[in-house]
Amino acid sequence: MKTSGQSGGPLLLGIDLGTSRTMVLSNRGARATVRSVVGYPKDIIGVKLMHQSHMIGEEALKRQSYLDIHYPLEDGVLKEANDQASEAAKLLLRHAISLANPAPGDQIYGVLGVPARASMFNKNQLLKITQEVLDLSMVVSEPFMAAYQIDQLNNAIIIDIGAGTTDICAMKGTIPGVDEQVTVLKAGNYIDLVLENLIRETYPNVQMTNNLARKIKEQHAFVGTPKEEVIVPLRVNGKPGSFNLTKEIRTACETIVTEIVEHLQSLVMVFDPEDQEEALQNIYLTGGGSSIRGMENLIASMMKDYGHVVVRQVPDPDFCGGSGALKLAMELPPQYWEQVGQVSRSVK
Repeated sequence: MKTSGQSGGPLLLGIDLGTSRTMVLSNRGARATVRSVVGYPKDIIGVKLMHQSHMIGEEALKRQSYLDIHYPLEDGVLKEANDQASEAAKLLLRHAISLANPAPGDQIYGVLGVPARASMFNKNQLLKITQEVLDLSMVVSEPFMAAYQIDQLNNAIIIDIGAGTTDICAMKGTIPGVDEQVTVLKAGNYIDLVLENLIRETYPNVQMTNNLARKIKEQHAFVGTPKEEVIVPLRVNGKPGSFNLTKEIRTACETIVTEIVEHLQSLVMVFDPEDQEEALQNIYLTGGGSSIRGMENLIASMMKDYGHVVVRQVPDPDFCGGSGALKLAMELPPQYWEQVGQVSRSVK
């Protein structure tokens, strides 16, 4: 593999640093995902079992019985402004970059997504970390990255349903401003919590965890009228059994929809009246939560008073944001990055 010096160009990365998962793509064809979690051994026995100081992603979750598990991000931004949280975020980011197989001596430039209404403090926190692991980095709005990927930059609305946040962005042919974006703190993690509690209420003897509720959601999530009952194997006092979770899954998934539609209705007003009809026919769902079955139809039906409304899921929704970030990195010369987002340069 050629290095930057040999090829004359840096390694370009698009990074979707998510609360639950982090996606990374490169201009050399890398495409990878990792759970956004870092595990540290609880005691000396864990160190002996791991043969290393920390573990990242699914490998950490598999060993959570003897690891302290840290999720560096919450609601799409760094969880806490302390040294331990920053160190965990740095380890996660270094690992994600390593998945793109940089060559020795590579200059590495990255574009990263943040929630639509992330504060300047949140952005600066992230950039403080990226300047230690990337030669040049820029943070931009996550729904904007998705819009850039699918070439819907004018008269379109992007709804990005992630784990920590749902971000809604009105695209009007310019970099979206503050009044054209909304961040809602109800998304995949909120559904997991509601589902966990509903299952506990309905079946008090069932052994249930938040992680198990998340796995059930990822396999069966839906809104609207169910096509069939959802029967899930669970355990009661260690014994296996089958349980009907149709009502609980539907209720949990639909808890985020009303707030999404309310903000969607508000954002329609930022378009000029003559553009609103076109914008309402260009509503796109992206992010992991966009895979909830029936979500497009339910949102469209709740917007019926606004005329003909078309809601679609973007192709490849898990990687759409990261792909848009990489596309932006490849098409926009670095000297113009500061015109699009907040930029940080290396202090390595």
